[in-house]
Amino acid sequence: MNGLIDIKQVLTQILGFVLMVWVLGRFAWKPLLAKLEARRQKIAGEFAEAERRQSAADETRARYETEMRGIEAQARQKLQDAVAEGQRVASEIHTQAQTEAQQRLERAQDDIAREREKAKELLKEQTISLAIRAAEKVLRAKLDDPAQRKLTGEFIDQLGALK
Repeated sequence: MNGLIDIKQVLTQILGFVLMVWVLGRFAWKPLLAKLEARRQKIAGEFAEAERRQSAADETRARYETEMRGIEAQARQKLQDAVAEGQRVASEIHTQAQTEAQQRLERAQDDIAREREKAKELLKEQTISLAIRAAEKVLRAKLDDPAQRKLTGEFIDQLGALK
């Protein structure tokens, strides 16, 4: 050969290089690649778990929001029911008060009518007494008391009928 390139040395270097690549591939690259693949799978698994947890959290949040809307609707309904009940009770109280006031008014009117009748009777009795005294003075004659009362009562009844 020419002297510049030694084939034995080149073949030895090639053989050494191939042997080194095989040893590195066998003992370094494969475990390194296996560890990298395991790391990649672990990261992918963690991302999948994170997505699963995010989905579960979203579902839970949606369920809670739905429940909250339901609770708010129930609260509004209960408030409306309470307002309606309050209005109904107020109406009943108002109606009852009006009824009681009407009953009191009727009782007062009845009392007034009775008092008026008593006053008329008292006035009639006083008028009879006055009429009897006046008649006694005019006639100077005295009739018996029942006959006088009868005559005077008839006289007052005739006066009452004229009015």
